[in-house]
Amino acid sequence: MSEANSSPERQGLTPRQARHVRIALSAVIMIAVGVTLVLRLGSTHSVLTMGFYGIALILSGSALVLSRQGRTRVATAVLGVGVAVAIVAEWAVASMR
Repeated sequence: MSEANSSPERQGLTPRQARHVRIALSAVIMIAVGVTLVLRLGSTHSVLTMGFYGIALILSGSALVLSRQGRTRVATAVLGVGVAVAIVAEWAVASMR
């Protein structure tokens, strides 16, 4: 068998492995955001804080569902951008006080 007929070995994660990695990442971030929300509410009772972290929780859950449906790149974008915006917005509001 010549080398022209053999298929090159695939590098990186398979789509199934990528899905599982992003599902696990979404779950870990969701837990971290939940813990951070509880800690922040212990120190400051702000509806805005609860709203920002609530949005981050919703986006983490949405990324989890998107990953399960095979939309791993979209899930990564939703998770990264959404959580970053929520954290920066909460920091901005906290720095105004």
